[in-house]
Amino acid sequence: MENIGLVVIGGGPAGLAAAIEAYKNGVRDILVLERERELGGILKQCIHNGFGLHIFGEELTGPEYAWRYIKQLKELGIVYKLNTTVLNISHDKIVTAVNSNDGLIRLRGKAVILAMGCRERTRGALNIPGTRPAGVYTAGTAQRFVNMEGYLPGKKAVILGSGDIGLIMARRMTLEGAKVKMVCELLPYSGGLTRNIVQCLHDFGIPLKLSHTVVAIDGRERLEGVTVCRVDENRRPIMETAEYVECDTLLLSVGLIPENELSEEAGIEIDPATSGPVVNESMETSVEGIFACGNVVHVHDLVDYVTQESKMAGRCAAEYVKGTGEIHEGKIYKTLAGNSVLYVVPQIIRKNFVKDEIKFFFRVKNIYKNINVVIKSGNSLLNTQKKLKVTPGEMESIRLSKKQMEFLNQKSDIYVELEEG
Repeated sequence: MENIGLVVIGGGPAGLAAAIEAYKNGVRDILVLERERELGGILKQCIHNGFGLHIFGEELTGPEYAWRYIKQLKELGIVYKLNTTVLNISHDKIVTAVNSNDGLIRLRGKAVILAMGCRERTRGALNIPGTRPAGVYTAGTAQRFVNMEGYLPGKKAVILGSGDIGLIMARRMTLEGAKVKMVCELLPYSGGLTRNIVQCLHDFGIPLKLSHTVVAIDGRERLEGVTVCRVDENRRPIMETAEYVECDTLLLSVGLIPENELSEEAGIEIDPATSGPVVNESMETSVEGIFACGNVVHVHDLVDYVTQESKMAGRCAAEYVKGTGEIHEGKIYKTLAGNSVLYVVPQIIRKNFVKDEIKFFFRVKNIYKNINVVIKSGNSLLNTQKKLKVTPGEMESIRLSKKQMEFLNQKSDIYVELEEG
């Protein structure tokens, strides 16, 4: 058993930013565990630009964004282990991992930061009837094939789901010479950013079919085609609208799931709305000394927000390791999703731990126009922010200052909700 000040699980953008921030706040005994052969996480395969506008004030590709943090990590001399899979985290912060060089490793961390990211939903989660031919991939797998391995998954593609990875792959496949016949979306609105819909679909003349889904897969050895169908308001297929589309590739962009098997084994409380840990204003989970950040908490649409959140986790974990955090907690408030809001993060606020302000991230349930985002506590209106349009595909945020928190109702929780403008 080796004692470590801070163990960071995951070497993607969240883990890198958290480890660097903890080092800058005085913790030197840090170990980053990464299961892949390189640091950088998903950013390694995201060769398109659009990263870093909030953090660096310039447009970077995914590998460029990741390299800035990898370079910093190496310059600071922070220790990391690659090709290392974490098997278990106990309630008392004992991390069990394995790799080919060290064999089985057992580490007792004074603090642990969870930064495992998220994974894609696969065909098995969709229950699409039909055969099981080659040519059905998640959009992220196809992205890795094209951008890192140098393989084109197919020549004629249909994409199911309008998440950001699916939209980006529609453009990428087109640029590589494939014909993307359509993007189908089960919901009546897209799940991706507006800029991606414009840049990846409209600019290339790729049709987006809302309220449509794939109801059958056809092919023996290789995918030969799919049956696409309109759905009603209850998301049931209207079979009279069925259309057979000839294709050799089906890409699935049907949602991301935070990687939280390790979190559950450690006894961490999971929010059913986000599928990630319940965290407080310091990004600490329900288990003392275990922090979480990035897509393992909730799925972000911008890596810049992942970095900001991870810096908070790194800074607060450093305070915990050094024992310099607040001792008197004071009043604890729950943050709840109110009218038309799907979830809010962080879910718990310890008033005395908020230094200047707290930033709430949330997603809405539908498309709304000309509304006000409000923060309430009992009958007290703490903050309001006007929005011309909000959509489920774009994460929103609203701030609450320390001064505004003085008006918190002692007998009520905090609600973030929408009101008509």
